[in-house]
Amino acid sequence: MNNISFIKILLIVQTIGLLIYTFFAFQTEGAALFSVFTNNVLSLNWSGQFNLDFLCYLTLSGLWIMWRNKFTTKSIILGLFAMVLGIIMFAPYILWLTSKENGNIKRVLIGDR
Repeated sequence: MNNISFIKILLIVQTIGLLIYTFFAFQTEGAALFSVFTNNVLSLNWSGQFNLDFLCYLTLSGLWIMWRNKFTTKSIILGLFAMVLGIIMFAPYILWLTSKENGNIKRVLIGDR
């Protein structure tokens, strides 16, 4: 198995796994994601620290999507969705880019720059 195949499998497993986890979390907790997230961050404990750190990663991934696609309207919308949906959107996007760029990691990362 080459590196690209491993990455594709990882991205698929992450997406499916998180979709299933999200389904159960929604069944248990409802749609109160943002209030739980905000309350955790404001609590100044390890759960809040993790959430704030994760928010930084989500922001960076969304900004990368926008930058890679030269801040077009479509890329800004896609980046904002990725910031909210996380790996549920980011992994399929990377999977699509990997196929689109024929496994060329440099092109996946920087596009046509």
